Amino acid sequence: MILTRRRFVALSGGVASLPYIGPARAAAYPTRPVRILVGYSAGGVSDILARLLAQKLSERFNQTFVVENRPGAASNVAASALIHSAPDGYTLLLAGISNAINVSLYQKLDFDFVHDVAPISLISRSPLVMVVKPDFPARTVPEFIAYAKAHPGKLNMGSPGTGGASHVGGELFQMLAGIKMVHVAYRGSPPALSDLMAGRIDVMFDNIASSIPFIQSGKLRALAVSSHAAALPDAPLISKYLPGYEAYVWNGIVAPKGCPSDVVAKLNAEIKDVVNEPAYKAQLTRVGNTAAYDTPGDFARLIDADSRKWAKVISYAGIKPE
Repeated sequence: MILTRRRFVALSGGVASLPYIGPARAAAYPTRPVRILVGYSAGGVSDILARLLAQKLSERFNQTFVVENRPGAASNVAASALIHSAPDGYTLLLAGISNAINVSLYQKLDFDFVHDVAPISLISRSPLVMVVKPDFPARTVPEFIAYAKAHPGKLNMGSPGTGGASHVGGELFQMLAGIKMVHVAYRGSPPALSDLMAGRIDVMFDNIASSIPFIQSGKLRALAVSSHAAALPDAPLISKYLPGYEAYVWNGIVAPKGCPSDVVAKLNAEIKDVVNEPAYKAQLTRVGNTAAYDTPGDFARLIDADSRKWAKVISYAGIKPE
């Protein structure tokens, strides 16, 4: 996907023309409304996470933080609008794992996400869960791997879309397990889960928020989770059977590169307090997420490490954007 300069200006609404505030004015930040761009449509989990945070920051700063949805190209439209905006802290982005994946999935972007953003803080994590039908022959991860090896290329692995966290999480599993399944991409989790329950696909590595109702009702069976999940405390970790396996959905706040360091520090400090609020943690739990916090440096290292990890998986699996 190529986002031209003319296209970017149209998308970003001219935000690049806003004045740069500079360090001297950073202490007074924010003196006007702040936008948080979201690369997905209103109503989804990303949108909910951004709105919950925007409400809390509005209260803490006594200034409006407003969410602006810029859906398109797996969050690349929103990322481009952010990166080409003024680095003054008045335009932020709810970044996610998709941005780290897109670094290598899309070859002709007009930005380099890893180097063109100023990470502020992680705000949430959410594990993936490996789910099958209750009557699937394998009841454990080792049994599943053995079954897949006995039926090479016969199992169908569904995902909510090509190149998403669910897809690359499943491909990482295949890479480490030495198995090969057929990937079937859907437009979102609901149709994929429907086909999984109907037996038209065999397995998903789904966001736990989407699958948990069906697991709890007995319509699906969880074999394992990609990281510790409060909603499934008895589910084993995939890494117990495949050392080195780690995959989870994350979200955090970033600004354009060059954002004043004291603005970054000010936002980071407030976000740290927000994610430690019991009420906020409970709100995130209700949408299948766990509140999380990182220093700007640690968050930058997470983005870089995930970009490198998923680049290897994308190359191994030969994944191409839709």
